[in-house]
Amino acid sequence: MQVRFWGTRGSLPVAPHASTIADKVADALLHAQGKSFPDKQAALDFANSELEFAVGQGYGGATSCVEIDIGKGAFVICDMGSGLRELGLNTLKRLSDGDRPKEWHFFLSHLHWDHIMGFPFFVPAFVDGAKVIIHAGHSDAETALRRQQEEISFPVPFDWLKADIEFRTLETGQEYQIGELTVSLIKQEHSHASYGYRFTDAQGKVAIYSTDAEYKSDQMDSEDDMASFMSNADLVVADTMYSLADSVTMKEDWGHSSNLVAVDLCHQAKAKRLALFHHEPTYSDADIQRMHAETIRYEQIIREGEPLEVLCSYDGLSVEL
Repeated sequence: MQVRFWGTRGSLPVAPHASTIADKVADALLHAQGKSFPDKQAALDFANSELEFAVGQGYGGATSCVEIDIGKGAFVICDMGSGLRELGLNTLKRLSDGDRPKEWHFFLSHLHWDHIMGFPFFVPAFVDGAKVIIHAGHSDAETALRRQQEEISFPVPFDWLKADIEFRTLETGQEYQIGELTVSLIKQEHSHASYGYRFTDAQGKVAIYSTDAEYKSDQMDSEDDMASFMSNADLVVADTMYSLADSVTMKEDWGHSSNLVAVDLCHQAKAKRLALFHHEPTYSDADIQRMHAETIRYEQIIREGEPLEVLCSYDGLSVEL
């Protein structure tokens, strides 16, 4: 199983200003200290190996879209954020290189705009013979997707899409089979509700996708339920939009969680890896990198058993389980 990240920001897509790019270039030049490189590949090797990630690369700006791929069968995708545009084009290329079916299964956490806004730009939906199955815990998923393509909002109506599009409403406590993947879901605290997903492949590898979930000190049962849902996961993709201080003060009831709560849940669940996800759109690359370092340090401080590997997701990251 490979988990590929096509969009990792929360709330809305972001792009770096020209001044941000110039600042990165200046920092890279200062770090290089006059080094010369024989070719572009040598310069790239330097950027990737010797520069901080926030300087030599970056976390990206597309909103939530994560692929769960076992290398065959239908494509399985969590959420339809703006990262879906690039994923759609990539899957079409993979179709032309192999013998996979023209079939895409989506699992929606919820229906807020940042999690569905990529669908009008999902090229496979315009392809004759393509099959698109949209799974959600919400019975009004079709209403949400059709509404964003009404004439007042978008020039291409939903009914102009050429793919065979089907909506399936899922229930918690049930297991669903998509090829060799077994899928289950859990309800989370968020406006209009949100759902987390557990994906298990034929070899028993487990990936958890849990975003747009809030945990409150007076509702600790929800943390226990989620820890049980995450039990022994190989990778947990978790909403870590805020610091703990923000999540319990000025941004309480905004429907998101913190990096520290995610670590606590993963330790309780005995998960192996955590990927920080749904990054705050106002955070710079340096801010996200700082939160990543702070999260690693917190995990080391509270660790009692097996270590938890803490990753920080970025657009383009691929994690093999």
